[in-house]
Amino acid sequence: QLCWLVALHVESSGQTSVSDPPCSTLVVRFIDFLFLAHWCPPPRRRRHCSTEYMPVSLVFLAFGLATAVTASSNAPTQAPAFLSHLQRSTAACGVRGRARRRTTCRLAETEGETLTLFSPSKVNLFLRILRRRPDNYHDLASLFQTISLGDSLSFSALPTGASADVLTCTDSSVPTDGSNLVVKAFDLFRRKSGKNKFFRCHIDKKVPNQAGLGGGSGNAATALFAAARLTASGDGAVSQEDLLKWSADIGSDITFFLSGGTAYCTGRGEIVEPLAALPHAPPCLYVVKPDEGLSTPLVYKSLDLSALSPEDPDGLLRCFCAETADRWRLVNDLEPPALKNLPSLKTLKGEMGELYGVQ
Repeated sequence: QLCWLVALHVESSGQTSVSDPPCSTLVVRFIDFLFLAHWCPPPRRRRHCSTEYMPVSLVFLAFGLATAVTASSNAPTQAPAFLSHLQRSTAACGVRGRARRRTTCRLAETEGETLTLFSPSKVNLFLRILRRRPDNYHDLASLFQTISLGDSLSFSALPTGASADVLTCTDSSVPTDGSNLVVKAFDLFRRKSGKNKFFRCHIDKKVPNQAGLGGGSGNAATALFAAARLTASGDGAVSQEDLLKWSADIGSDITFFLSGGTAYCTGRGEIVEPLAALPHAPPCLYVVKPDEGLSTPLVYKSLDLSALSPEDPDGLLRCFCAETADRWRLVNDLEPPALKNLPSLKTLKGEMGELYGVQ
């Protein structure tokens, strides 16, 4: 029984799945079963049990401890539930729904340790622009979905006395000054939490800029989470709810990346309703981007409000979430101004239509 208890403790502390325990845990339980079933007398006769099997039981207890320690060392470190939704892949390089997100190192809590996190990008499976608001933003209704294309970010806390964050990136076109959303996220975290802590961040950039994939917003959300984790050992730990409330101050899409892999977003994008994984996600999603980029403000500035789609956002959402849907209705009100501002994009879409039947 001690073998079983040790394995159970390791399974719990290592956060391994109860439905899919490690092989070493199964070995321990199998040995425990053999010992209990074959080497111990029935309960009514245990008072007469000989001690001749005690060395055998100690050997198997030692083996149980060794295999349990192996299970512990191999158990993955997992981030909290609100970030664990971001990385279940329904297909390689495909759509990611609600599932587990793991750090590639153990969570850091002291200076000198490094926390490495995956920062996914997203696509808008449909995007309806509803109206222009008095503050010059636009009310929208959109179905957001993370995809497996993403960046890898490494974080560490700078020593006490540091007065500025340090940001580096593998993509030289990405600014590393105060205009970067990662630095803005660190500033926001200090301002809201009252923690006067500065950080180092390195971005291994894979998501292209100005592609509508939310790469910068995803990085900012990841930075907020990392800052909270790296300062969690002190007083006044920052909660998930705090990060969700703060995130809209620096970007409309950031809240989504703190909530889940699939969500219905309204307002200017900051009102997020997490959804279950879509029942008919495609096996693969191709993301095609020309060398040129498009800035979001430019696209919105070119938007013709009189030429918006008449599709009802609620109807579109029902179409995507229906168990019996055989095809998705792809609507994007920002496509016409994007094609207008970048003619090469229109040419590329036409070529894809000829080759692959894309409408």
